[in-house]
Amino acid sequence: MYRLNEFLNLEGNKISTSRNWAVWLHEYLEDFPGKEDVLRYVLCANAPEAKDNDFTWKDFQAKNNNELVAIFGNFVNRVLVLIQKYYEGVIPEKGDFHPLDHELISFLNEAPKTIEKSIEAFRFREALANFIEIARRGNKYLADCEPWKLIKENPERVKTVLNLAAQVVANLAIVGEPFLPRTSQKIFKALGISPISWEKAGNTDLLNSGDKIREPELLFAKIEDAEIEKQIAKLKSTETVVEKINEEVKVVQPMKQLISYDDFAKMDLRIGTILKAEKVENSNKLLKLLIDTGVDQRTILSGIAKYFKPEDIVGKQVTVLLNLAPRKMMGFESQGMVLLAENQDGNLIFVSPEQGVANGSTVN
Repeated sequence: MYRLNEFLNLEGNKISTSRNWAVWLHEYLEDFPGKEDVLRYVLCANAPEAKDNDFTWKDFQAKNNNELVAIFGNFVNRVLVLIQKYYEGVIPEKGDFHPLDHELISFLNEAPKTIEKSIEAFRFREALANFIEIARRGNKYLADCEPWKLIKENPERVKTVLNLAAQVVANLAIVGEPFLPRTSQKIFKALGISPISWEKAGNTDLLNSGDKIREPELLFAKIEDAEIEKQIAKLKSTETVVEKINEEVKVVQPMKQLISYDDFAKMDLRIGTILKAEKVENSNKLLKLLIDTGVDQRTILSGIAKYFKPEDIVGKQVTVLLNLAPRKMMGFESQGMVLLAENQDGNLIFVSPEQGVANGSTVN
């Protein structure tokens, strides 16, 4: 089973390795050492599951600073620091549960099941959002309980609060592993335990009272504006160079390998007229065309939605490759191919006869 995604663009333009309009992994690792999981997180959060999406460096910075640092990393660090501070790094015992505890436990029991269902349905963005919600709820739990105040008034209560908070940290390490594998390993190491299997996620007895944790380290660091401006400037310099080259040299695709006349003769090229055109639901690139080929009326899907409005091309005569094997796309069977060419502006145009001809006329 597989899922067909749409396109991921870069800073508003199509990713193109030939034009160097891309984020090269080796350069990323040099510029952002130790931040492999940040890139994984942002790419998953921006996955073009139902429509085209855009990767931007500003969004990359925002997701790192506002989500990984401020929500996820902040929660884990607060819990481990408080346990070090109040209990010398030893997991305290749980006592009686309060309503806030029951609310957290109930949420934690269900969260992994929700994430699992999203992953199995290939809704990775949804799964990631539910993952970060666990850290968000953990932060809220600490804010509501205020263990830094309770430690003076009710130290026994603080033990329960920090035990449960540590259980949330352990659960985050389990369910976060598909998205942030290196980070999960760091959390398991900080908790002083071996990795825990997914089947145990949702439990609040993953850590035993008396277990010793290690000195906490920050999981994520803020990314400064200067680092982001450097990446944007790198792309802009690439764009300028490419534009200059394109102005000086007309880029022409090299000729493909020679074929025989018999190979060409196998292609059945006809002139047809577009009778209907409509957008395909959940796709930003496909138009569903009904074309009178002279031989029949058939449905052809074409990735031209960015270049043509459906209402503008009805009645247009086009060149159709009739005997291309049918292909299933987005729940429809496409029976052929419409021929197009790219003009100097990078837009697509139909390969059409200069004068009107009968539908079904052959192209020789």
